[in-house]
Amino acid sequence: MTTMSKATSLVFKVERCEPELIVPTKPTPHEWKQLSDIDDQQSFRIQVPLIHFYPQNPNMEGRDPVKVIKEAVSKTLVFYYPFAGRVRERFGKKLFVECTGEGVLFIEANADVSLQQFQDSSSLQPPFPCMDQLLYDVPDSDGILDSPLLLIQVTRLKCGGFIFAVRFNHTITDGIGMAQFLKAIAEMARGALAPSVLPVWKRALLNSRDPPRVTCLHHEYDEVNDVNDTTITLDNMVQHSFFFGLTEISIIRKTLPTHFHNYPSAELLMIFIWRLRTIALQLSPEEEVRLLCLVNLRTKFNYLPLGYYGNAFAFPAAVTTAAKLSQNSLGYAIELVENSKAKVTEEYVKSMVDFMTVKGRPHFTVVGSFLMADLTEAGFEDVDFGWEKAIFAGPAIGKVGLVPGLISFCIPSKTRHGEKGIVVPLCLPAPAMERLAEELDALLKI
Repeated sequence: MTTMSKATSLVFKVERCEPELIVPTKPTPHEWKQLSDIDDQQSFRIQVPLIHFYPQNPNMEGRDPVKVIKEAVSKTLVFYYPFAGRVRERFGKKLFVECTGEGVLFIEANADVSLQQFQDSSSLQPPFPCMDQLLYDVPDSDGILDSPLLLIQVTRLKCGGFIFAVRFNHTITDGIGMAQFLKAIAEMARGALAPSVLPVWKRALLNSRDPPRVTCLHHEYDEVNDVNDTTITLDNMVQHSFFFGLTEISIIRKTLPTHFHNYPSAELLMIFIWRLRTIALQLSPEEEVRLLCLVNLRTKFNYLPLGYYGNAFAFPAAVTTAAKLSQNSLGYAIELVENSKAKVTEEYVKSMVDFMTVKGRPHFTVVGSFLMADLTEAGFEDVDFGWEKAIFAGPAIGKVGLVPGLISFCIPSKTRHGEKGIVVPLCLPAPAMERLAEELDALLKI
């Protein structure tokens, strides 16, 4: 059955060294690089924390993960030198990276806890116990402007394993770009002289036209007034993760019309959770709800080169009412989503980028919205610093973004018994979370 994870009472002590700035090993250009008109929208002006767990590896006996990773970061920054700079804002909210070479924040730490204790307490699913100790929020380091673009902490565990945690500024990269950067660090840690995929900047490929022309409707950026007071309250918010194995996904799939039986698992879960979450929130029947459907522009079109690590997503909105979503079948919701994604043509993307310029780089619609990012193909778990692949790798918490609860993820994962599946971390008011868990148990009861 689906398993639900929440932070437990596991308590441990972390001893940290003073944070330090890691700079590129060689001199890098001091220049200004313009971010794209997708990068600098308000939606991406957030910090995102990731966490990777690595067990002890006898083949790495005598190697210190802190030293290995620190040196690898420094070498990788020669190629990805904008990460060592700082984001600046100029006229019209336009963002640039000043490539100053100042470096990224790095923390060395030791914890008196074992990997097994984490597995026993949280099944290695977010939210993780004592996350503030595993990725210490260095004072005055989390600004989007004029602050380090990365905060990295490597924590040795008493069992010989270690935890790699990183927080990144979303304006400079997205999840796929970040996975590319981390894989580059891992390659350098294993002895490579250069990353196998070289970074490509070329942010002008996603800049607005001159003059900008908004030719499509962009409901993902609709200005919606919260007349029914349905924006999720920040009071009594709780985080839980839900694990979906092959059995659970198969049960959900059986409720679909025949022509959807091969629908991709992660996308199916996104839509399933959207519908279930809407029911659990007990919104007014006429309340407008929308799922922001992430469309990866790297795979959708062929004009972004291999190595491009900027934000490269559109998120067209599937829009309906709470009543229609709740009372209709899951097939109805899938049709909505497919119709929305089909609108993403090259002209749609150009129109969206122009919309950013014309409308002042707005945040996506908050009222009634939900967004889930599919990380099952991003490859975070493949990041191997020499200790082999991580046993969990992905977002560290279930509340990311300016409004907690609006964004979630599909994260590839395994149970402690080795069953492969997908973890979905959620952040909701406690009563809604309880209703969602009960509804989920009822639907997936075998």
